[in-house]
Amino acid sequence: MSRKNRRMAGGEARPLFGGALSYVERGGRRWAVRAISGSSATKTYRCPGCNQEIRPGTAHVVAWPVDEVGGGDERRHWHSGCWRR
Repeated sequence: MSRKNRRMAGGEARPLFGGALSYVERGGRRWAVRAISGSSATKTYRCPGCNQEIRPGTAHVVAWPVDEVGGGDERRHWHSGCWRR
């Protein structure tokens, strides 16, 4: 079952806590990117770049498109190296 993105009052996506938020253009889309430290990584995720697990304790990035409605629903966790490629 996919995870629902909780909404705050006014329809805004709830803030993500972690590293600094930055914005990049990639593949014709604008993305919000947040670095997650190893100490903040407490769950296992699957990287869409290599289809391998990101284990708890592994520093990685979270990215989601910000140029479309529902972009936060497309939030994905990536290995830092996979995201840079």
